[in-house]
Amino acid sequence: MRTLLAVPLRLLAFVGKELVETIRRPGAIVSLILGPFLIMLVFGLGFSGTRRPLETVVVVPSANDQQLPTDPGTYQQLAGGGLHIAGVTSDQAAAEAQLQAGQLDVVIIVPDDAEAQFRAGKQSTIQVQVNAVDPVQVNYAGFLASLLSSAVNREIITRVATEGQGYAVAAGEAEAAQIPPEVVAAPTTSEVVNLAPSQPGVIAFFAPAVLALILQHLAVTLIALSLVRERTSGVIELFRISPVSTWEVLLGKVLAFGLLGGGIAAITLGLMVAGLGVPFLGPPALVIATIGLLLLASLGLGLLVAVVSDSERQAVPPSLLVLLASVFFSGFVLAIEEFSPVVHALTFLLPVTHGIRLLQDILLRGSTTNGWEFAALAAIALVTLIASWALLRRSMTRA
Repeated sequence: MRTLLAVPLRLLAFVGKELVETIRRPGAIVSLILGPFLIMLVFGLGFSGTRRPLETVVVVPSANDQQLPTDPGTYQQLAGGGLHIAGVTSDQAAAEAQLQAGQLDVVIIVPDDAEAQFRAGKQSTIQVQVNAVDPVQVNYAGFLASLLSSAVNREIITRVATEGQGYAVAAGEAEAAQIPPEVVAAPTTSEVVNLAPSQPGVIAFFAPAVLALILQHLAVTLIALSLVRERTSGVIELFRISPVSTWEVLLGKVLAFGLLGGGIAAITLGLMVAGLGVPFLGPPALVIATIGLLLLASLGLGLLVAVVSDSERQAVPPSLLVLLASVFFSGFVLAIEEFSPVVHALTFLLPVTHGIRLLQDILLRGSTTNGWEFAALAAIALVTLIASWALLRRSMTRA
């Protein structure tokens, strides 16, 4: 009988010990309950579920022999809510320059020979230019372009039907009879032209984002657990009576885990390029700088988690919450531009937000127009490291 009861009693003892240890630190339980709730609350308040209209400029031929409208309102009615017609211009080069600089999402080029093409029994092409490496955004722009072409076709057909005039009548009865029915039904079609230097698939596009997310989570978790373990095992007490200073402790850990993270990043990046076909268009120096700053900012964040935690149990939940927030708000799944302005601003507090944007730009485009994000990563690293040093120094102060 004693043998039969021994195993359940020992199991109950282990269960009781773990429950008591957890209950003694209610902060971990509260953070695991309230943390995800608050993240989902912010996500729900900041994301409406609808995509923002793409900033668009319409290029109308300079001659404008067809008396095409030049006011944005007319084209806005045809484009619908998916496109925001910011202006109408005849300078195609200037519009394309804005597109390359990231100031526009779409440039629509109106055909200058639509009437001649119709008389010849051919469809006119509405060219839709984008500059995107995101395959989802490219497909979305193509979908909006097809809707715009359909709207233009309906407008042309309506005018022909109501006025009894139009392209077919202007061409003459004999010529009109030779126009194919499919051209009469759809006088225009759309063509999407992507000006991006590379057009990666879904895997190649998301690979840099996965790398940035892995590096941040690895850095935050490993350095946080390492420092907490030393604090709880009594090693920090030995440092207090030794000539080792606070900054030496932090610098040693940052260098150690920075080298570890850099090695993992180099191997992973090599596998991505060789195995997954991820483009590597940018200078290696910029890629190294991005990874280095991302690791430094993430290590600073991990140290901050460690110095405010009393045990490994308390350090794990914040690390997981940082990972969860990064998945939702870093642009890993949803573009950060889709969030409300307040939430959009908050996303830049996460190191991975800057890491994703910089790595995708440098690897897939060859350069970046968001150079300020290097300074943002450096600022996050500086603030978190100074805060961690101040808090750890206070706990190591000699009596």
